Amino acid sequence: MTRKEKAMQSFLDGYNCSQCMILAFEDVIKANSDIDIDMALRIASPFGGGMGRLREVCGSVSGMFMILGYIKGYSAPGDYEGKKELYAHIQELAKRYEAANGSIVCRELLGLDVKRQDAVPEKRTEEYYKNRPCTEKIGSAAEILEGYLEELEIL
Repeated sequence: MTRKEKAMQSFLDGYNCSQCMILAFEDVIKANSDIDIDMALRIASPFGGGMGRLREVCGSVSGMFMILGYIKGYSAPGDYEGKKELYAHIQELAKRYEAANGSIVCRELLGLDVKRQDAVPEKRTEEYYKNRPCTEKIGSAAEILEGYLEELEIL
């Protein structure tokens, strides 16, 4: 199964868009950090629905950023060069995702007019999946991140 397929299948299995990215790149996370995958999934859990259904940055985009943080992140507050390098990577990923999908904002990707919705997630039904572009957007994020990590010679 490709990373794209794994990410898309994870969404169909009920994971949120951010968690799907964690699962698709689980091997990369394990090889480049000491974070436990269950912990990574917990950290990613609030980012579904564009950050807790706020419909802001798409969770798959947040997931890409988290994975890059596990690999290239900095921890010392004075690491200016590390911060600068990481932010350049993040901006490049955002640019690529936006070029492929039109936006990095959840509500825009979903075609919603409202900025925020209630906190109750929708039930995952056949109709839910039929009316959402999320599976494809998650697949797109997986492809973009995989290509970028190959360019960086991480994969």
